[in-house]
Amino acid sequence: MAMSNSDRFKARMGTRLTRAPQQVSRACGLALLAAWLAGCASVPSQPQPFSFVQMCDPQIGLTDYAAELARFRRAVEQINQLRPDFVVICGDLVEGASRESFADFNAAKAGLRVPCYCAPGNRDLGEAPTLQSLRFYRESIGRDYYSFEHQGCVFIIVDTQLWKAYVGEESEKQDAWLKQTLAAAARKGRRIFVVGHIPLFARTAEEPNGHDNLPLEKRRELLALFERHGVQVLLAGHTHRTLVRDFDGIQMVTAETTSLNLDFHPFGFRLWHIGAARPYRHEFIMLKLGSNSRSDTLKR
Repeated sequence: MAMSNSDRFKARMGTRLTRAPQQVSRACGLALLAAWLAGCASVPSQPQPFSFVQMCDPQIGLTDYAAELARFRRAVEQINQLRPDFVVICGDLVEGASRESFADFNAAKAGLRVPCYCAPGNRDLGEAPTLQSLRFYRESIGRDYYSFEHQGCVFIIVDTQLWKAYVGEESEKQDAWLKQTLAAAARKGRRIFVVGHIPLFARTAEEPNGHDNLPLEKRRELLALFERHGVQVLLAGHTHRTLVRDFDGIQMVTAETTSLNLDFHPFGFRLWHIGAARPYRHEFIMLKLGSNSRSDTLKR
């Protein structure tokens, strides 16, 4: 018997009503799955322990150009054997900034099998940097201040020459960038490492101005800024002496060089081991050389 229009309408509605609970159930299941996946994505993974190398003052050309270049190359070989996550070099890449010296430094550095991040030193930019010396460094080596992240840490590479000698807008630009970078890292809950060339101080925070520290007024400003944003580690070079200090929980390390150590430490570099516990552990790695010759003459 043919169905009336009314019967057909009731049949269609019955089918829809039968399917509706199944569709609702499927939709709810998909929504719950999406919420669970979103929740998993929002939970940050735990940072893993890692290691990195701190090198100081390769300073190719300081006393014996060929010898310092050879020691830097040897350091590259040893670092490749250690297989750290990356390397930071705390300035004075060369003794005299020139196309030849920067090219030789870059060629040796290219042998590293891990990323390498350089900070500029006074020998790379001049005791009183100029716009020309800054441009030459940036064209030859790269940026003089920048940051990168690794395993929940932010490493902030700074140009200490822009604090040692005021260079107008260039110094002001770095200061503004540094404040923004520190604030952003602190908001994210990152562990903060600052890497430069000249240490804030060599012995005490209030020591007089000298060759081996930053000007007192700027030093106080930076220490307050670093404390406010929870900086954990300050790495530097420049002094050609091994200095391990603590300033209100901030680890401050100026490490051995591959050019000349005035405290008669062997040539080498520092291997840092970063885990959850502080203070972070670091160890001296001596260069494996036939002899540890040194010169008594130092031009810095």
